[in-house]
Amino acid sequence: MSDVNKLIENQERVKENFEYEERMRKVREEVAKKFNDYRKTLAYMAADAPIGTLCLPTVIENALLAHGLMRIYDLFDCDFTEVKGLGVRRIGELTSCLDKFFSML
Repeated sequence: MSDVNKLIENQERVKENFEYEERMRKVREEVAKKFNDYRKTLAYMAADAPIGTLCLPTVIENALLAHGLMRIYDLFDCDFTEVKGLGVRRIGELTSCLDKFFSML
């Protein structure tokens, strides 16, 4: 009779463990989604910073300002080849600074 009781207890324990793992999976998914949302929000908030935050060389910063690009988010949809005063090397420096900035987020 004790073997039957142990088997019934084991079934209950397995069921409880399964339910616990299922709840934990849902919590993990929710936390991951919230962190992803938070990361995106943080990136947008950081992108609202002035371009001076990028510590660009003065020549590049002045070219961007003259083109009307004053905030980091202004750079997102910009075709840098159309910015007067930016050549291949300066565009490379600019994208490198942007990469460094966003890798810190």
